[in-house]
Amino acid sequence: MSQKEYHVDKNEYIPFPVKILEKKIESGDTFTLRLDWQIEHDPGQFIQISIPGIGEAPISISSYSDKFLDITIRKVGNVTNNLFKLKKGDEVLVRGPYGKGYPMNDLKGNSIIFIGGGCGVAPLKGAIEYVEKNRNDFKDAYLFLGYRSPGDILFEENHKGWEENFDVNMSVDTVPTKTCYSGNVGFITNAITESKIDNKEKVVFMCGPPIMINKTVDILKNKGFNDDQIFVSEEKLMYCAFGLCCHCMDKGNLTCLDGPVFRYDNIVKSKNNKNSC
Repeated sequence: MSQKEYHVDKNEYIPFPVKILEKKIESGDTFTLRLDWQIEHDPGQFIQISIPGIGEAPISISSYSDKFLDITIRKVGNVTNNLFKLKKGDEVLVRGPYGKGYPMNDLKGNSIIFIGGGCGVAPLKGAIEYVEKNRNDFKDAYLFLGYRSPGDILFEENHKGWEENFDVNMSVDTVPTKTCYSGNVGFITNAITESKIDNKEKVVFMCGPPIMINKTVDILKNKGFNDDQIFVSEEKLMYCAFGLCCHCMDKGNLTCLDGPVFRYDNIVKSKNNKNSC
């Protein structure tokens, strides 16, 4: 029985085993696991991945393929550090996918602006690959990608293809001494401010640190963008993934059900809601 058949036949909330097809080191603290899991999903959704006896963690999907599923993981705790110890051929337990992703079908005919900061580029990568595979459904595509340093840059093997298909702007905050790097230096928000992008038939997909998101929203509004043109991928503690534990409640929204991708006007509307469950 294939993994896809197994998932269709079983309860989507019960973890089941899949094999690791590949493991790739992206940076000093970030790595990608390619899983032997063929499942329909929307860019921006997430899965739950676990190791028996260790624990479970929610991880955004960082690919768009019917042959495999990629998850890009930053080592920040016990589960993710133990996931890093795994290798090709090992098995992990998975369940999902969960949440709301980017509404790609509803946005056809628009230009897409991707804005990612640090590990926030990973949840955007599936949407970027979707646009690559459905290039005629969208107009122009722009990538604004910011990292702390050259050593933190993710998905370098994809950059050549992205530069052929999109208008790519990438920069790093700082460059350590004795580092071979010839690219742009400075906050990615500076590049967005200086860009000529306007709000005509465009939507923005954004993921990154809250301070970057808040500043970027202000920049976009100064350029004429409306709240309903901006989509933000948020990260919260999503323990159960189906709305029971309420750990991911934020401003009246359950991130695991109502997100993790939110249209920005929905975030604004919920600011006055109480965090109750």
